[in-house]
Amino acid sequence: MVEDLYTLGLDFGTNSVRALIVEVGSGREVATAVEEYESGEAGVIIDLKDPNLARQNPADYLEAMSQVVPRTIAQAQQEDDSFSPDKIIGLGVDTTGSTPLPVDKSGTPLSFYPEFRNNLNAYAWLWKDHTAYAEAEEITELASREHPEYLAKCGGCYSSEWFFSKILHCLRVDSQVFAAAYSWVECCDYLPGVLTGNSAPLTMKRSRCAAGHKAMFNQQWGGLPAEDFLARLDPRLGELRSRLYSVTYPSDEPAGRLSEEWARKLGLPGGIPVAVGALDAHFGAVGSGVAPGVLVKIIGTSTCDITVWPLEESLVDIPGLCGIVESSVLPGYYGLEAGQSAVGDIFNWFVNYLQPGGTELGSHEALTEKAARLKPGESGLLALDWNNGNRTILVDQRLTGLLLGQTLHTRPEEIYRALIEATAFGALRIINRFEEYGVRIKEVINCGGIAEKNPLVMQIYADILGRKMKIARSAQTCALGAAIAAAVVAGKEKGGYQTFGEAQAAMCGLKERIFRPQPENHQVYSLIYKLYVDLHDAFGTQAWQGNLFHVMKEMLAIRDRQRLGK
Repeated sequence: MVEDLYTLGLDFGTNSVRALIVEVGSGREVATAVEEYESGEAGVIIDLKDPNLARQNPADYLEAMSQVVPRTIAQAQQEDDSFSPDKIIGLGVDTTGSTPLPVDKSGTPLSFYPEFRNNLNAYAWLWKDHTAYAEAEEITELASREHPEYLAKCGGCYSSEWFFSKILHCLRVDSQVFAAAYSWVECCDYLPGVLTGNSAPLTMKRSRCAAGHKAMFNQQWGGLPAEDFLARLDPRLGELRSRLYSVTYPSDEPAGRLSEEWARKLGLPGGIPVAVGALDAHFGAVGSGVAPGVLVKIIGTSTCDITVWPLEESLVDIPGLCGIVESSVLPGYYGLEAGQSAVGDIFNWFVNYLQPGGTELGSHEALTEKAARLKPGESGLLALDWNNGNRTILVDQRLTGLLLGQTLHTRPEEIYRALIEATAFGALRIINRFEEYGVRIKEVINCGGIAEKNPLVMQIYADILGRKMKIARSAQTCALGAAIAAAVVAGKEKGGYQTFGEAQAAMCGLKERIFRPQPENHQVYSLIYKLYVDLHDAFGTQAWQGNLFHVMKEMLAIRDRQRLGK
């Protein structure tokens, strides 16, 4: 059985990798540590001449992993007398996505070669790289004419954040890198491949999660988009298809076993199973207790909203989602993904770039404290949360942010609160889209750094959504989800958990504190939300017909009523 046994989850995020050791029988988190990536700005390599570019150095993943796992093991040995590394029975991995990287025939990243060491196109193309916005539009236009079924499962529009957009853009701007790449692999496939000694692109096990949500993979049309479709975009892209993959796997399957080489580097038992990788948000949902009717909001630099739907129940295609994929989150269920391209990044932009009031008065803590004293609508401000484009439901990375209602008396904390409110309005728009198409959301569970650390954000979300905001017990839900996957692939061998549901029941939980909507605040926010929808549709759709004259005037009326306390 699983008592007194442990699994290890590795969460490769945007800025760092986190390791988590979990006791399988109880879900008790024994030890955790984090290691920052060395390259770029907080691990992200940018180009000041191109705000759409965001890359990562694959070498950072390996180096950070080599550092963080031994430290986590050492911490576990200090914290728990009963722990020893030989009791770790499995390993799980999640990463950002879509974060593809070009590799040679053995699976070695091109950036490891001297001739490509300074070429960012040979690096990992981070999820928030939007340089491929034109190629995304091209893919969407062609698919809408020739293969609308491809788009139906990913919300009706292909994104610049995703796999084929980025590869096609590389082909267009750097034929040398494209020609040198035997194949391309998602980061969540690359790392399990490295750990198991099977990084060759044609033999490594590819993630159903990444393939379905980011690369239009679906067995209904034989896997990846047809070769002739890809060739219509560029013949070289069509030729690449045979060097990608034709089979994908859910994360209750092992990608392989930990190689002796990496066992020595990490201080782990050799030969333990490594689960097929997944995207971080999807494992975050697993670690938060996702289930039918439960929406998990992973709130960080961006957000992902994840829920599931039984395979045996009918489900219509939902426009604007980031994917409806069989067994991508929980085996036996459709995984449904939505989200916002920036949330924490918007707050960081305001604090770090504009620096309102300086480093002390304009800190997150100072602005949060002042913003908490404001009533809903008191500032007269209304914002759109599109500073990094719109991921759901418009799926348009060329949309930009908006702040409406400033006067010569507008204060930094008022803007800060309006930005928080904008992200909450965007979250409500997503929930409403789910329910418009029959996916009832009965419970909302939040996780991630912002949900953990900022009660004001959670209260504003509760007031705007009109729902209780629950918080996952674990502060490391993505790593916990990876550890749960490890517990399942290992448990099948050791008489332990056979399914994700069994493992979740034992290893997941919620915090005691629940943020409940305040009726008077929800009433005011319901009025403002209608104005947000007007702006959302006016700036975000071509179909909208109307007049925005009323928006400023109604925001002023709400402001005046709130200030007078009426």
